[in-house]
Amino acid sequence: MSTEIEETVKRLTSFKGVKGLFVINQDGIPIRYTFEPELVTHYAALVHQLVNQTRAIVRELDSTDDLVTLRVRSKNHELIIAPEKEYCMCVVHIPDVTHD
Repeated sequence: MSTEIEETVKRLTSFKGVKGLFVINQDGIPIRYTFEPELVTHYAALVHQLVNQTRAIVRELDSTDDLVTLRVRSKNHELIIAPEKEYCMCVVHIPDVTHD
């Protein structure tokens, strides 16, 4: 994994509310993560499927476009997903509900 990705992982995990972060390869296999392996395996499979489906929707709407960032928020968690060509990075964040 590149030094740039490692620096990004360090920077992102230092932010308040970040529960964890993981990076998956093109096949949805976790290649770097900062929390429990069982949990990241579950998250990785779901995020991989979500990214593929969302990317297909974006391309269906405009064949010249591509997915850049995907943000999913529930009452308890927020996922910030950044798919790249060779990998996909996902930050699991616990939102500060006092500001909503």
